[in-house]
Amino acid sequence: MRALLGLLLFAVPAVAAPSVAPLANTDKTVIGQTITAPEHPTVISTLITFQPGDKTVVHKHPWPHYGYMLEGVLTVTNTETGKSFEVKPGEFLVEMQNTAHYGENRGTVPAKMLIVDTVPAGLTSNSVPVP
Repeated sequence: MRALLGLLLFAVPAVAAPSVAPLANTDKTVIGQTITAPEHPTVISTLITFQPGDKTVVHKHPWPHYGYMLEGVLTVTNTETGKSFEVKPGEFLVEMQNTAHYGENRGTVPAKMLIVDTVPAGLTSNSVPVP
């Protein structure tokens, strides 16, 4: 019986380890700011879908705002400098903090982004419209 059990243990294939692909390792935002997170934050996760032509209002993020582009391309424009950049599928974004900007889908297909915000307890949003 022990011999049979021993054979069965060696006959079972080893479990493969998952593949790990690092996306980001930084303490800076996309424009070089040091990331400033609240103490004991609440984490808010959302999925945003921009249809072709969709554009956000000009806004700021007082707290860390992270994004992972799932589909499509999002163009982000810093309204304080006039500079724009694109976020493409598979890219991770550490959004600028306290800097006026907007995002828009200039493409022909929907753009989907997974967003993770870290905000002080009690807040439900990390987006502040800029007049």
